[in-house]
Amino acid sequence: MKVVVEVVDASDLMPKDGLGSANPFVEVELDGQRQRTATKFKDLNPVWNETLVFNLSDPSLLPNLTIDVSVYHDRRNSVSHSSDAGNPRSLGRVRISGVSVAPSPSDVQTLRFPLDKRGFFSNIRGDIALRLYAIPDPFSPSPTAATSGAAEAASFIFHPDPSPPPTQKKEKTKSTSTVPPAPAANEPRVFFSVPTATTQGPPRPQSEYGIIETRPPLSSRVGYRGRDKISSTYDLVLPIQFLYVSVVKAGDLPAMDITGSLDPYVEVKLGNYKGITKHLEKTQNPVFNQIFAFSRDCIQANLLEITVKDKDVVKDDFVGRVQLDLSDIPHRVPPDSPLAPQWYRLEDRKGEKLKKGELMLAIWMGTQADEAFPEAWHSDAHSVGAQNLVHTRSKVYFSPKLCYLRILVIEAQDLVPSDRTRLPDPIIRLQLGHQLRSTRPSPTTRSVNPVWNEEFMFVASEPFDEPLFLTIDNRIDGNKIEPLGQFIFPVLAAPQRTDHSKPIEPRWFNLAKPNSSGGGGDEAEKKKDSKFSSKIHLRIFLDTGYHVLDESTHYSSDLRPTAKNLRKPAIGFLELGILDARNLMPMKAKDGRTTDAYCVAKYGPKWVRTRTLLDTLNPKWHEQYTWEVFDPCTVVTIAVFDNCNLSGNSKEDAKDQRIGKVRIRLSTLEADRVYSHYYSLLALQTSGLKKTGELHLAVRFTCTAWVNMVALYSKPLLPKMHYVQPIPVVQLDLLRHQAMQIVAARLGRAEPPLRRETVEYMLDVDSHMWSLRRSKANFYRVTSLLSGIGNVFRWFDSIRNWRNPLTTVLVHVLFAILVCFPELILPTVFLYLFLIGIWNYRFRPRHPPHMDTRLSYAELAHSDELDEEFDTFPSSKPSDIVKMRYDRLRSVAGRVQTVVGDLATQGERAQAILSWRDPRATAIFIMLSVVIAVFLYITPIQVIAVILCLYLLRHPRFRSKMPSVPWSEPEEIQFTAGIISSKSDGGKGQDVTCGVHSRESLAGSTRLTLALLYRPM
Repeated sequence: MKVVVEVVDASDLMPKDGLGSANPFVEVELDGQRQRTATKFKDLNPVWNETLVFNLSDPSLLPNLTIDVSVYHDRRNSVSHSSDAGNPRSLGRVRISGVSVAPSPSDVQTLRFPLDKRGFFSNIRGDIALRLYAIPDPFSPSPTAATSGAAEAASFIFHPDPSPPPTQKKEKTKSTSTVPPAPAANEPRVFFSVPTATTQGPPRPQSEYGIIETRPPLSSRVGYRGRDKISSTYDLVLPIQFLYVSVVKAGDLPAMDITGSLDPYVEVKLGNYKGITKHLEKTQNPVFNQIFAFSRDCIQANLLEITVKDKDVVKDDFVGRVQLDLSDIPHRVPPDSPLAPQWYRLEDRKGEKLKKGELMLAIWMGTQADEAFPEAWHSDAHSVGAQNLVHTRSKVYFSPKLCYLRILVIEAQDLVPSDRTRLPDPIIRLQLGHQLRSTRPSPTTRSVNPVWNEEFMFVASEPFDEPLFLTIDNRIDGNKIEPLGQFIFPVLAAPQRTDHSKPIEPRWFNLAKPNSSGGGGDEAEKKKDSKFSSKIHLRIFLDTGYHVLDESTHYSSDLRPTAKNLRKPAIGFLELGILDARNLMPMKAKDGRTTDAYCVAKYGPKWVRTRTLLDTLNPKWHEQYTWEVFDPCTVVTIAVFDNCNLSGNSKEDAKDQRIGKVRIRLSTLEADRVYSHYYSLLALQTSGLKKTGELHLAVRFTCTAWVNMVALYSKPLLPKMHYVQPIPVVQLDLLRHQAMQIVAARLGRAEPPLRRETVEYMLDVDSHMWSLRRSKANFYRVTSLLSGIGNVFRWFDSIRNWRNPLTTVLVHVLFAILVCFPELILPTVFLYLFLIGIWNYRFRPRHPPHMDTRLSYAELAHSDELDEEFDTFPSSKPSDIVKMRYDRLRSVAGRVQTVVGDLATQGERAQAILSWRDPRATAIFIMLSVVIAVFLYITPIQVIAVILCLYLLRHPRFRSKMPSVPWSEPEEIQFTAGIISSKSDGGKGQDVTCGVHSRESLAGSTRLTLALLYRPM
């Protein structure tokens, strides 16, 4: 088998010759074989197009091998004054797993990898393009056998053979095939990853799921130069030119019908793209107010034609038209004022001016920064019907303001059941919107004056137009229920509590009859009922000191309390540029189309949605949005979806499909720095982890209040009420789920709607469900966290055993100093922490963190575990599968139960030391406590610390009960430890055997003899 590495080109390399250039060449190493390309002199964007061929005797070893690609600068022909001018300098390296090699030349594609550093002090940039594929030998086994062998070898990727692979001969040939040229300097470089559809066997390296840094020519980096300027607040995206046509109105149109009027509409045509306004009936002076946007990349003509037509049953009549040359169109750049529309006289088909008929238009060349961009009809959505056009536009949404409604049900009085000979068994049911609560049944409530003292919490949303319904029911027999009274409370009338130290006083409320409306009704009935009615004692208030969680706490984008007077001012703002996406997965392949992609971003209560780009796997949005930042320990979430609501005959229940999601934590971003990266879009499915594309984002966090931001790090994450009066975890999960439902319902009613499945995916609605994969990942996270404690104990053990005498002596000296000067203990600890932080500064991350597929156990999860994770609730699987999973869960729970039981047992044993449960143990412990107390009272603490430290850190010679290690001489030597006899091992060496007398025979001995006999071979 042969492995072919085609070195295509490299770009944006680091200058190394002292003259602003470099002499690069590539060296590839595989399976002990090393080959190199030719040197390209004075070229930072070299193109090689060379093919390097490596022999591989055993194809099954390929998944376990690593292809090491290094780029060097040839210093033999460069300006250098050093003594090692002939040694090459590194320009970067790439390490590629053998799994990334394509099985055949027909499946290969050009892969572009960013160059990594070889060492800490390396200064590296740029990337390299490679093509990797395998060529089977003519006499190799059948493809099926080879595939099965490769798969079998891939299953042991984590247990490779320790023996080194055999070294093969080198082979080098040059390719004459043509490849695309290197990207231009002013264009962003595109990095391609290995497609997931053709990847089989073991999981791929972590780098293939990571992020790739890019350097597109953004205005925030290159500055404003002439036409590159968009605006001062729109500098994180590349400018995209659009031709805007604003059709305002028409006037004095000629009559086309017998009735003396017409049903006009306007048709805007540019090349093969055509946009149509809505038609208006029976008017000669229609007002349209509609804007059309044609992308400059799609312009196929130099003439813009705007035609006014009359809507008719058989064929629409031509009224007049306006033709404009694109060379005369003015350019507009925000923040310039909008272009004033002008009247244009209509022409007939021959180009002659009509006596009647004018059209008011505003036409200009602009960018996506134009205020008309979101509402305009776009040429890339020309195939979408007018009724579905609204689903393609970009919009900004805001979540409703949420608040906790707390209700304490204390008691009721004077309940009147229908059967007065029997005490009622009342329960209270509360309802706010779709949220239901009820009191617990209790024998103590069997009374006409029951007492509950139960507290409930609801999630209420502004403008608080939904009232609270309270009903008291009497349970008679079985499922039979008798209503005793009801009460309707407007939430808007509830008082607000912002501090726990200011309690809200409870109030008595009258209960209305079950058949009445609770607050309305006839005046005569009200007067009659006011003489006597049942009452209920409640404490109702809005708890505005909390933050209503609608996201997971670890990925929350807003942590402010509901009360406005408790909120802190903003510390800065976040700017996000959604540039483009690459290599998206085709989601509509069955329909003969690719993907209709759009992005949704959320931070705080603000949601943004980009426009939908139709039928493309490489959409380019280039839209920028801004948020206020109130806490740096928050997360912005960006997700990509496939729009499934664009065809006219689509079903109402068609759901937008998920493509992938990216989260960026603001605390990992440096202030005033632009981060532009390709983020891998990952989808965890029942078949495993798949890469569904790459999303190109540009992010910048700008801090405007450094003092306030530093002060936030000294405060807890959530508002004060969450810690003073915490909400139980079970109740908090229920409230979070209800808050998500309220947000999804409110945003789903917007125009265009932000659909429920989109909101639920952004808010992680199913994060609370059981997952064996998550449980394993959390277990390994805890294990990794606690491993630091084990490292400390291992380090202390090495100090005790004097494995490094110098370190042990330094620890003794440090301990002596701290004992003599105890006031230095705390300064030493904090100085040590400072030094650790300074040391780790060299290894700080240079990019925002992305999803760790190994830490989350996404790569190694079994298919059955993933199938269980994505199962519905309740389960929709067959009974045998549910039984198997239930047994597995019982097994895991049994182990957890055993561990918890052991911890409880040890805790009870420690607690029982002073309870005289074991009289001897308790007596020994209290007597020992008295002795230790007296000893500590009469002995200075420094002396005790010195004695304890010297005892723990004593030399192993004074700790071990074994004799010292013997040493040999060519003659017999006497030792006082025992008797050793030696015997020959048959000419292959020497064997020293130690024989020791029994304890009885050594008890009366005062001296033991150790004899070492040496026999030369």
